Amino acid sequence: MPHRAAAVGCVLIAVLASLLLGIGPAAAAPAVLGLDVSGHQPSIDWSKVKADGAQFAYVKATEGNGYVNPHFASQYDGSYAAGLIRGAYHFARPNFSSGSVQASYFVANGGSWTDDGRTLPGALDIEANPHGATCYRLSQTAMVSWIASFVDSYHFLTSRWPVIYTAVGWWTKCTGGYAGFAGQDPLWTPDYLGAPGSLPGGWGSYTFWQSANHGTFPGDQDIFNGSWNDLLALAA
Repeated sequence: MPHRAAAVGCVLIAVLASLLLGIGPAAAAPAVLGLDVSGHQPSIDWSKVKADGAQFAYVKATEGNGYVNPHFASQYDGSYAAGLIRGAYHFARPNFSSGSVQASYFVANGGSWTDDGRTLPGALDIEANPHGATCYRLSQTAMVSWIASFVDSYHFLTSRWPVIYTAVGWWTKCTGGYAGFAGQDPLWTPDYLGAPGSLPGGWGSYTFWQSANHGTFPGDQDIFNGSWNDLLALAA
């Protein structure tokens, strides 16, 4: 027993010494922070955004098959020039036209992917209809088919599977919790009350978490679920 006490004492002294010398256990890697913006943020100081700690940005490019964000070019190019990894997203309007038509419109108006190591795959923002019936008056089967048409067309046009932005409640209601996209499409999901718990059907983890609709950066606040190197790998 005396020898054990002495050993424990030595361990405690060693731990205290390591802390004082700054050689204790490695600190957790800092979160990889980002933002997403649209035409509602027309003027952004991207140098400040970068200085405040943002490392990536998603920029709204299109909506349906008739709207292009008038500030897309300045936002998309501005984030890139400031040193952020950037990507474009499309707001789906399944009641306007087919998924393949909207994927083509998205790609033609900024949503394509560039193999430069700093461009994220495009994202499909599929959520509650802001102007009418939550599920755009589509059945669950029809909604799944619409999404499949979009992601397949986007993959054909760019060679990348798009990220899917959606919330678990909407996904359950409007697709029946369909699990077929989880094996190919990274998930981006909102939860303003804490890290996402329940996820849409099929996804075992999320890739991007939209954590708030305001904060340090313009627009929505996002966190990448991985390291900086993981983010680079997704871009590549």
